[in-house]
Parts: sequence; structure tokens; C-alpha cells
Amino acid sequence: MSTAPNRRAVAVILLIPLLVTLALWAFAWPAARIAPHDLPVGVAGPASAAQPLEQRFEQRDGAFEVHRFDDEAAARAAIEERVVYGAVVVTPQGPHLLTASAASPVVSQLLREAVTATAPDATQVRVTDVVAAPPGDPRGSALGASVLPLALAGMAAGAVVTLIGLRGARAAVALIGSAALVGLAATAVAHSWLGVVTGDWWTEAGVLALTVLAIGSAVAGLAALFGPRGVGLGALLMVLLGNPFSGVTSAPELLPEPVGAIGQWLPPGAGGSLLRSVAFFDGSAAGGAVLTLSLWALFGLAAVLFARPAPTPAEPAGPVREPILTG
Repeated sequence: MSTAPNRRAVAVILLIPLLVTLALWAFAWPAARIAPHDLPVGVAGPASAAQPLEQRFEQRDGAFEVHRFDDEAAARAAIEERVVYGAVVVTPQGPHLLTASAASPVVSQLLREAVTATAPDATQVRVTDVVAAPPGDPRGSALGASVLPLALAGMAAGAVVTLIGLRGARAAVALIGSAALVGLAATAVAHSWLGVVTGDWWTEAGVLALTVLAIGSAVAGLAALFGPRGVGLGALLMVLLGNPFSGVTSAPELLPEPVGAIGQWLPPGAGGSLLRSVAFFDGSAAGGAVLTLSLWALFGLAAVLFARPAPTPAEPAGPVREPILTG
């Protein structure tokens, strides 16, 4: 009696709990350990008055990366260019907190609580939201929820292209075409209907399409290189790790190290950061995310176009030779 079915049953029994444990770790652990790690913030005002505030930020070792600015105008410009998430301006009337809820409502609330807690007693902290989140998504929850559907769309495109046996140029055209249509449809929903993003419509569509293309082509490329198991590897990278490590619901600098950095090297995190830049900050600090997405897309398309298909169990690895008959 063959033991192969028994082995497969044991593999399933062991694999499912392992996958569930991995998923719980990937999704729950970063969310349970949210805290600032080298979070860029600014301090502005006369040196004599701003230095004590700067020292208070630096006392929380490793929590904040403090940038000094001469005045409020410079601090506002740094926020709009995504150099810092917020800044405290020291004034004779007390601290004036500048935030950018469009960059991260979670960080804005964190800075508000931190500055209020350290302000002198009976001092009113004035707060100005320099780049506010849109009225359609004031808490940023809808934008944060958009990462998983994009990851699933790219995952589905790469898997379907692989399963129906598309190869070479046909596979590349299918991946590019599906990504373009997803970008248009997603922008119609997020921008035109829900008002979650408020930047240039076509630029946002391009960002969403590039994100889906990077994910889909990476999955299809891994499958072209490693066979069906490449689809599983793509799911691990793009969905199981890429989504919770993206930092879109909070900020990459709030995730445990080095999770935040790893998330920005994967398409879901890079796509989320790029979408914020083009939707609310006129494309500021978009270069790194564009490069990351482009490299993933190029890698995947190159693998799809040029990699030799991995043999399946039903296919021989080489040509079948006819037996030589002698008589």
C-alpha cells in the first residue's frame, strides 16, 4: 500500500497551522508593537528656546529623528516635502504644533499627545494641520485598506497568467493590460466616488497600475523561474508580508525594526507610500518608491519574457527519445 497519500495528509495537517501561525505573526506582531523608531520630526524657533524641546525629543533614544528649522515657514515647507511628519514651533505664546494628517493620522495624534504632555502646565498647545487628510477619509482608514485589494489584484493577475499557460510577450501584455485596467477602475472608486485621494486623477491611476503591475509581474516571474511553487513564494512576499509590513495604516517608522524598512522594499509598501505622495503632496519624496516598483516590474517582466519554463511533474525535463529497435 502506497504511503504517498498518507504523507500528503500529514503535510496538510502540519502546513495549515504553520501558515496560520505565520499569518498571525506577520499581521498581529507589527500592530501590537507600534511605536516611533527614528520618526522624522522638526523643531523650529530661536536656538535658545528650541534647544530644550529638541533635547526632550532626543531623550527618547531612537524614537525621533529631530530636524532643526529656523522658523515656521521652513518647518511647513519640510512637512509639505515629506521631510518630516510634523514640527513644533516655539513661540512666546507657547508651542505651536504643525502636523500632516494626510501623511499619517496616527503620527499626527501621537505628536499631539507627546507635545501636550511635555508642555508647561496651563499652556494651550495650538495645532495646525498643514496637509490635512481628505474629508472623505479623515482617519486614513480607507487608504490603508486599499493595499490588500491591490496586492490581491496583482497576485490574481500573476497566478492566472501562470495557470492558463501564457508565456513570453502574451504574458507581458496580459499583465500590463490588467494592471492598467485595475488602475483606472481603482482610481474611479477611490478618487471619483469615495474622495479618498485628491491628487491628479491620471497620476493616481498610473501609481495604482504600476503597483499592481509590480506585484503581478513579480508573481508571474517567480512562477516562470521556479514553477508553481513560485506562485506560493509570490503570495508570501506580496500578501503575507507585503501587506502588514507596508505601514500604510500607520507609518513605516512606527513598525518594529526592520519591518518598516523591509515593507518599503516590497511593492505594497512602496505603492502605498507613492500613492500618498501623489495624492496629497504633489509627488514629493516619490523617487524611492517609483524606483522600487519599477525594479520589481522589470524583474518580473524580464523573467516572464526570457526565463525557460520550469518542467512540471507531468512533463519530462528534456526531449523524449524514441527507442531504437534492433532485429
